[in-house]
Amino acid sequence: MKGKQWKQGITNDVRNGRIHLTQVIIVKGGKTLNKTDLVNKVAQRTGAKKKDVDMIISTMLESIGDALVSGDKVQLVGFGSFEVRNRAERIGRNPRTKEEILIPACKVPAFRAGKTLKDKVSGS
Repeated sequence: MKGKQWKQGITNDVRNGRIHLTQVIIVKGGKTLNKTDLVNKVAQRTGAKKKDVDMIISTMLESIGDALVSGDKVQLVGFGSFEVRNRAERIGRNPRTKEEILIPACKVPAFRAGKTLKDKVSGS
């Protein structure tokens, strides 16, 4: 992704009313770190087995998703906080037909970076 300095996203799917986080993608300067790469890095740094690290990361991400589904805010001091924000109903436009359409209100997950993470990313 040319021109992008920092972008983070979480893909998920919903099964049986629960959010299952399936992949974490971190893009920095065009390089992508996926969940497998993250598991490998953590396993290498800690000396733990990759299978155990994968289970821990998956459980952590699923727990964050479950907390958001139940309306809770997840705060990881120094890293950031996850919360659900309500988007109001609004008028949109179909780009093909230019017709106005009504976009219904919805809930969306949001992440706000903590001071420590912001400082680390900015190089301070």
